[in-house]
Amino acid sequence: MFENKERTDISNLGEFGLIDHLVKNIELSNSTTVRGAGDDAAVLDFAGKKMLVSTDLLLEGIHFDLSYTPLKHLGYKAIQVNISDIYAMNSIASQVTVSLGLSSKFPLEAVEELYEGMLIACKKYNVDIVGGDTSASKQGLVISVTSIGYAEDKDITFRNTAEEGDLICVSGDLGAAYMGLQLLEREKRVFLENPNIQPDLEGKDYIVERQLKPEARKDIIETLKAAGIKPTSMIDISDGLSSEIIHICTKSEKGCNLFEEKIPIDPMTYDTARQFNLDPTVCALSGGEDYELLFTINQADYDKIKNNPDISIIGHITEKSAGMHLVSKSGKVHPLKAQGWNSFG
Repeated sequence: MFENKERTDISNLGEFGLIDHLVKNIELSNSTTVRGAGDDAAVLDFAGKKMLVSTDLLLEGIHFDLSYTPLKHLGYKAIQVNISDIYAMNSIASQVTVSLGLSSKFPLEAVEELYEGMLIACKKYNVDIVGGDTSASKQGLVISVTSIGYAEDKDITFRNTAEEGDLICVSGDLGAAYMGLQLLEREKRVFLENPNIQPDLEGKDYIVERQLKPEARKDIIETLKAAGIKPTSMIDISDGLSSEIIHICTKSEKGCNLFEEKIPIDPMTYDTARQFNLDPTVCALSGGEDYELLFTINQADYDKIKNNPDISIIGHITEKSAGMHLVSKSGKVHPLKAQGWNSFG
């Protein structure tokens, strides 16, 4: 994709030269993209559909650690975490803009590697990069991605529309990204104490990949549509299951019961949590960065998804006065608390 192998200072190209160099490999694939990068603004045409826009910011030292995050993986993840917000509205992501703040430590080849990961993600999910910006940065690497999508008005799903009696569903499994992070942080500490010791990640590919290379759940949106299901509410899990269901309940003015035994946790996540003396359920509730979809459906739709191996029914919505609770495997009822990751903590 990019052919440079030596170190090339970005200053040799300048801002506009860098932009031209990066966008030359973009291939537009969406009919909704009339004109992409290269003018003062992109031109999009959604033919009467509603447009959705979401923006995320990723900062070096806050959201990612380059000591164990390959730049290609980081580029891929930057796209995934942004388009996940569009899918969380039961909508289709179609375009992104990418803005980068770059410190002098990053040569052109490093930026190419980052951008290559972005282009791979965009190609896989049929998303066009249609613009962005670049700037010098004194705070390390800054990545800002704005995602754009579309949907029919009737299909868009919000957080504040859950109804009493709705079933609470989640895609995939939870807690894996958090345990992948714990593993990477442990190996980083070991390496800093003794650089001669190589990282020990053998047999942990799944949880490491869930942290470094998450996948937005476009497939779940397609599955629900094919089954004739419109969720009554929806959100993606970036800050942990507990935090996200509390968002839905608070916005919808409802309560909920989650059942611990129903929460999907991969065996590798479970075993690794135990090795770290952590409660696997707490990792699923509070870990975050899984980017699975949490949604509610009407009970009448139960038969349409009950046999889907990638969707778990983990509870139900109650009236507001009943509160928000987790029912443990032993039957004890505990109030839910939002203990997800806080970027300002």
